[in-house]
Amino acid sequence: MPDKEIGIQDYAMFRDYLERQCGIVLGDNKQYLVRSRLSPLLRRFNVANLPQLIGNVVNGRDRTLREAVIDAMTTNETLWFRDTYPFELLKNELLQKFKGKAGPLRIWSAACSSGQEPYSIAMSILEFLQRSPGAFPGGVQIVGTDISSDMLNRCKTAEYDNLSLSRGLSDERKRQFFEPTANGTMRLRPQVTNMVSFRPINLLESYSSLGKFDIVFCRNVLIYFSAQIKTQILQQIAAGLNKEGILFLGASESMSGLSDAFSMVRCNPGLYYLKKQ
Repeated sequence: MPDKEIGIQDYAMFRDYLERQCGIVLGDNKQYLVRSRLSPLLRRFNVANLPQLIGNVVNGRDRTLREAVIDAMTTNETLWFRDTYPFELLKNELLQKFKGKAGPLRIWSAACSSGQEPYSIAMSILEFLQRSPGAFPGGVQIVGTDISSDMLNRCKTAEYDNLSLSRGLSDERKRQFFEPTANGTMRLRPQVTNMVSFRPINLLESYSSLGKFDIVFCRNVLIYFSAQIKTQILQQIAAGLNKEGILFLGASESMSGLSDAFSMVRCNPGLYYLKKQ
């Protein structure tokens, strides 16, 4: 068998392992995805072939290997202001509901990948504050979480190359919110980064330590989980939302049959979910 081929038995073993570790359901015949994501790790860990790598991670106790494999399988491409409407709704409608809030306005970006979503939220709020200075006397706290330690390190660096910057970011926002670095990348200005903190969180585990939120972005995440895990995640999010808290899911995701803790609010365009009282 070629070094990068994966047999049915090895694939089934790895698929079950991944679901146990982080809830992701690969389904059948996704060997090509595992092959493309894990092949770069062969040289890094000095392993001869993918079946051996899979055996090492499933049966071993090498934390570094485990983290690298989880990072590889959970890292997804993302972009700035993805789908547009959640950020327009936030800036033009939803932030008004929290204007004058005594305590901090708290927003959670779950599975934040390389940081584009939480930083897009921060930029949207800064644009709102240009029109309504002093709207949040208690301040604003945005928390980005991800299972991938590599992604969180990138988030904290807040530096992006030209390819990343070309994905959904206007020239005006580049000028306003970014500054050039000596190595040719662009770094977010402190006015943006100071609004955001990052934490490692596995959505299969408890996240009550994050505290309560007014708004949660959990977008393009549930599609990777089984119905049972989706329900579990939605229950925990509902418990972590304040009264009249708001939840955004991805444009292609539905809550139908998964949770009765929310009411759907249709907008033009888009929609969000409001926590029931």
